[in-house]
Amino acid sequence: MATFFFFFLSFLIFFHSSSAEPFIGVNYGQVADNLPPPLATAKLLKSTSIEKVRLYGADPAIIKALANTEIGIVIGAANGDIPSLASDPNSAVQWVNSNVLPFYPDSQIILVTVGNEVLTTNDPNLIYQLLPAMQNMQNAINGALLGGKIKVSTVHSMAVLGQSDPPSSGFFRPSYEPALRGLLRFHRDNGSPFAINPYPFFAYQSDPRPETLAFCLFQPNAGRVDWVSGIKYMNMFDAQVDAVHSALSDMGFKDVEIMVAETGWPYRGDSNEVGPTIENAKAYNGNLIAHLKSMVGTPLMPGKSVDTYLFTIYDENLKAGPGSERAFGLYKPDLSMTYDTPSTLKPTATIWYVPKAGISDAQLQSSLDYACGQGINCSPIQPGGACFEPNTVASHAAYAMNLYYQNSAKNPWNCDFSQTATLTSQHPSYNNCIYPGGST
Repeated sequence: MATFFFFFLSFLIFFHSSSAEPFIGVNYGQVADNLPPPLATAKLLKSTSIEKVRLYGADPAIIKALANTEIGIVIGAANGDIPSLASDPNSAVQWVNSNVLPFYPDSQIILVTVGNEVLTTNDPNLIYQLLPAMQNMQNAINGALLGGKIKVSTVHSMAVLGQSDPPSSGFFRPSYEPALRGLLRFHRDNGSPFAINPYPFFAYQSDPRPETLAFCLFQPNAGRVDWVSGIKYMNMFDAQVDAVHSALSDMGFKDVEIMVAETGWPYRGDSNEVGPTIENAKAYNGNLIAHLKSMVGTPLMPGKSVDTYLFTIYDENLKAGPGSERAFGLYKPDLSMTYDTPSTLKPTATIWYVPKAGISDAQLQSSLDYACGQGINCSPIQPGGACFEPNTVASHAAYAMNLYYQNSAKNPWNCDFSQTATLTSQHPSYNNCIYPGGST
C-alpha cells in the first residue's frame, strides 16, 4: 500500500498547472522544411499557457488543427495580396470566404493582418494601396457579420520611427506620416491595434556593451534616464514600446492600442554575430514573460501588459541571412524545448509512457504484443509507417506502450506492463514519428 501511495504521489507531481496568459502569444513561422504536423503543434500549444498564435499566412491545415483549442489565431494576407484586395472589394470577400468562414468560430480567428512591414518596403504603390486593402478586408468581415469579433491590422518594423531615444520624444519618420495618418484613423475607428516588431536584440547588436546587454535582457543594471521626461527605464523593451506610444501621441492617436507582433532573441548565430547564445535567449524570453505577467506595464502605459507575440515556435531553417535568423525557435521539430523556458511556455500537463531502462527485448516484445492486441492503431510501427525506423523491439514497444496508455484511463498503476514502463515529461517523438501525449 505504501508503494502504491508513493507511486501515486509521484504521478501527481508530473501534473502542474499555471494560469493562462491572455496577453502572451507566439509566432508560427513556416520558412522551413522540417516542421512537425499542424495537429502536433496544436496539441503542444494547448498544453502550455500560450493563448494566442500568429500565422504569417492563412494555412488551412494549421487553422483547422487549432479548432476547439480556444487559442486565439492571427492570420495574414501577404504583401502580394494587397493590390487585388485594394482594387476589388470582391477580392476581400473571396479572401474572407476562403480563409475565415470555413473555420470560424471553431478556430478562434481574432485578427487579420494585411501585409507585413509594408511601409519600410518604400514601395509607393504598395504603401498607397495598404489602407484601401485593409478597409475592404474590414468591410468583408463586417459583411460576414463578424465585425467586432475579428479585427484588421498591419504589422510595422521599428524602422517606421524617426526617433526612439529618448522614449518620451519618439516620433514617426516624416515620410511615413501621410500613410500612417490614414492607418491610425482606421485603427481608432475599428478598435484595432497598431502592430509593431520591437527587437532589443538588434539594439544590442548596434551597441554591444555589457551594460547594454543587461538593459536588453531585463537584468540588473543602472537604468537609463529619459532626459526629457526624467523617467528612468530599466529595460529596452519598455523603452522601445514607449517610444511607439510617444509617436502615436505625437500624431494625436495615443488612444490606439499597441500590439507587439514579434519580439525574441536567437540562441545561436554566426561566429561574427554579437549576442545570440542560449543563455541570452533564455534570459530575454524568461524575463520578458515575467515582466508581462507582473502587469506593471511600461512607464508611459502603467498597469497593463501589451499583447506580445514571441518569435517563434520553431527555427525556420530555410530563412536567408545570418545564422541567427534561423535560430529563434522556442521548440525543436520533435516538440521538445530548445532550451529551458519559462513555465508559460512549458507543456503544463503532458506526459508520455515509455519503457524503463535495462528491460530485456523479451519483456518488451511481450508488452508490445499485448498493447497492439488491445485494439490500438499500431500501423505507424509497421513497415512504411512513420515510426517503423529504427526497426527495433525497444523502439516499437515504446510507441505501442505509450499509445496504449494514452488510450486507457491513464492510471499508471494498472497499465505499467509488469513494472517495465515509466512516466516521462520528455517528449519521445522524433523526425515524423509523433508520440501522442496525455494532458489534463
